[in-house]
Amino acid sequence: GGDPTGTGMGGESIWGPKFEDEFSKELFNLYGALSMANAGPNTNGSQFFIVTAKHVPAQMLTQLKEMGWPEKIVEAYAKDGGTPWLDHRHTVFGRVVEGMDVVLKIESVKRNGQDRPLEDVVIESTTVVKG
Repeated sequence: GGDPTGTGMGGESIWGPKFEDEFSKELFNLYGALSMANAGPNTNGSQFFIVTAKHVPAQMLTQLKEMGWPEKIVEAYAKDGGTPWLDHRHTVFGRVVEGMDVVLKIESVKRNGQDRPLEDVVIESTTVVKG
């Protein structure tokens, strides 16, 4: 999401061209996380994604433990899923607290060979909940 050009290349953020990564030791790419899409370090723009992966392989969970990921985070990955291989590579800046069923419906729309939806998918409104 977040591509005003409709080309898949994204656009500028409210801060202009690309901006730096902003990682936190408390935010992870767990199921439902809202993260910045990028083309490498410090290349954030307007694009984002929502994590929908429901399964993390057991071997990866073991590696996370060995690398010192917090135990409660490893447990959350095991229980709910996510994309731990994107931690500290893509800035997490929120999470879906309600409406993952809608996210999954968007994820399942028919797409062309370039992975673009055959019909535009538009987010008409969102609510920011501070917590």
